[in-house]
Amino acid sequence: MNIEIKKNHKSKLSRAFTLVEIMLVVAIIGILAALVIPKIAGKSEQARETAAMADIKGGIKSALDQYDVDMGTYPSSLQDLISAPHNARNWHGPYFDPPQLPVDPWGNAYLYQFPGKHNSTGYDLWSAGPDGKSGTSDDIGNWQ
Repeated sequence: MNIEIKKNHKSKLSRAFTLVEIMLVVAIIGILAALVIPKIAGKSEQARETAAMADIKGGIKSALDQYDVDMGTYPSSLQDLISAPHNARNWHGPYFDPPQLPVDPWGNAYLYQFPGKHNSTGYDLWSAGPDGKSGTSDDIGNWQ
């Protein structure tokens, strides 16, 4: 009877992982993470910049162009795209669905100026970028 107890006890131990095996798996996972994470982390910021440029040269530009067709000029502010300005004779908005202004991928409002400083015959539309401060090197605008 004493022999059977030792046999069962030994078979239970052989089915478990040793501390060395567990540490080896953790070390391998750590090495893989150290190699992969830096490559992935840089892509998320690049994706945000691409999304901001797509908004600037795509959806918001289309809304501004439609406003120009309807009213004969670009709006004085982006707010005119979701609510009729006081001189709105041919306004057919809101030009966004739902009727709210889009925000950039960093959660900040897009900035707009008409007439533009960079586009003197049109408008400037830009995102302040990751730092949220307009006029810095990370701004993303329709003049780039």
